[in-house]
Amino acid sequence: MRSPFATSLLCVTLSALAASAAPAREVPTEHRELEATLKAPFRGNADDSRQFGLAFQYPGEQAVGVNWRVQLLGPQGRVLRQWSGTATTGDTRTRQSLHWDGLDSHGKRLPAGHYVVQLAAIAGSASDLARGVAAASVDSLLQARVELPVIHEWDVQAGELPRPVMPAFKGLPHARAVGALRAPAQTSGTLPYTVYMGNLHSQTNHSDGGGDLSTCNGAEGPQDGAFGPADAYAYADAQNDRGLDFLMASEHNHLYDGSTSTNASADPAAAIALYNAGLAIATQYNTDHAGNFLALYGMEWGVTTNGGHLNILGASGLYEWEYTNGGQLIGSVYTPKDRYDTLYTVMRSEGALGQFNHPSSTTQFLVGSTALGYTEDGDAVMVLTEVLNTSAFSVNTTETETSNTPYESAWKKMLERGFHVAPASNQDNHCANWGLSYTNRTAVLIPDGTPLSMASFVEALRARRVFATMDRTGQIIFTANGHLMGSRIVNVGPLELSTLYASTSGHSVDQVQIYEGVPGRNGTVTVAASTATATLTPSVGHHFYYARIVQDDDDMLWSAPIWVEQLDPADVIFRDGF
Repeated sequence: MRSPFATSLLCVTLSALAASAAPAREVPTEHRELEATLKAPFRGNADDSRQFGLAFQYPGEQAVGVNWRVQLLGPQGRVLRQWSGTATTGDTRTRQSLHWDGLDSHGKRLPAGHYVVQLAAIAGSASDLARGVAAASVDSLLQARVELPVIHEWDVQAGELPRPVMPAFKGLPHARAVGALRAPAQTSGTLPYTVYMGNLHSQTNHSDGGGDLSTCNGAEGPQDGAFGPADAYAYADAQNDRGLDFLMASEHNHLYDGSTSTNASADPAAAIALYNAGLAIATQYNTDHAGNFLALYGMEWGVTTNGGHLNILGASGLYEWEYTNGGQLIGSVYTPKDRYDTLYTVMRSEGALGQFNHPSSTTQFLVGSTALGYTEDGDAVMVLTEVLNTSAFSVNTTETETSNTPYESAWKKMLERGFHVAPASNQDNHCANWGLSYTNRTAVLIPDGTPLSMASFVEALRARRVFATMDRTGQIIFTANGHLMGSRIVNVGPLELSTLYASTSGHSVDQVQIYEGVPGRNGTVTVAASTATATLTPSVGHHFYYARIVQDDDDMLWSAPIWVEQLDPADVIFRDGF
């Protein structure tokens, strides 16, 4: 199946600087922010020319000015070509087309190789656009950093390069495909695992989701949606041929009070009861469908602007920071707003697990003044981060949504901070199309013969046996000296890295890259190899490696990292007493 947009995707969601127009409809403040996307084909025409597609949307507004900049970058980040412009958008998505003739700024063809495309966009005001201010000030706005833009990047290819040679690999059995969910089939060889795929980010009418597809065009008011968690689980479970083995209803924690702002007259008992009801619904669904489908229920904690959303699974109760006029917490556990260090500590004390949602790499998840700030507690509880997310308000049910957002650059920063997080690819469904807006999935590996359950699922997450894919028919498996992705190993001497790929829909690989970084360095992740296999000897110290694949239809797959502590052979001899 050709990707619906057949492009490498670059997209960014940013907070607005200002908006002058009156709202077109009432939208919860959680979603009043600019969504800007750029679709850039990985491969171009014979002369490397290609058409870029830009799209902008600002839910709840009528006329918001957008300042955008697209850059083509070469080695060491050198700018080879740049485009900038403006658009006016609002509740309805605005689209623009940008033609690249395949040449650099001097009119020359690029040498065959891989290059990077970057997008930055900032929301301004319609009056600025009318005065012609925005078009001339894109660069100055970005440099002024009034509101730090989130900049995402994606590879494109110029010229012809040899196709990667991939090791022979038939792929692991996928639970829904093998047709024996209660006792998955045994596999031979060194990878005795079954793949389970699903969506770990969606909402129902327990918060601002569950909108009827015939009318849904954005976030619902709290508890106003037509459908709840039980409907969502049944909907996803019914998609036997679409690779949905699990679904998480991740409800906004501060909307249980029935308001998008603090409802000081809320009934805390009602908010807590609604959260507990969601847990009970998931438990009952799992009891009734044991081994066939996993219903997950939790909360999406935080706010987007200068905050950051993350999913929490396994909390003892509703985490909150809002109080009534009478001083009652509208929840079960107090967690101060925007204090991620405190939140991580609470989560660790309860054994809860977390996933970073649609992360900005510059303004979110602050610890002190550091974005994506690291703490030991945070490292212990945060097991996943989204590297791709589809449009939150899509009503697509044919898996062909074209608005998708990548966050790999933020993931790289998290890994360099020291977080041990695996990649996730989810949909953030607010309308009642849970898991069906696109073919992207988060995949976990569970040992053969072990049924899908909360216990086996959590064990896989803790082990980071995970990969993320834009194509549910594709698999990526990454190993180091035979150790599976997600592992933390001690190594002496050479390290043999291997990237395995399989597709049940006949796709092939256009690009494979193995990335390397150093946890805690806060530096830059680099490409260690552009081949499926590589043998290298790391320098003494700590490293991480992960693999990324671009398919021939531009869909992408990401492996979980492997973390390596490289020892000096002399130290090992001395330590062992030889």
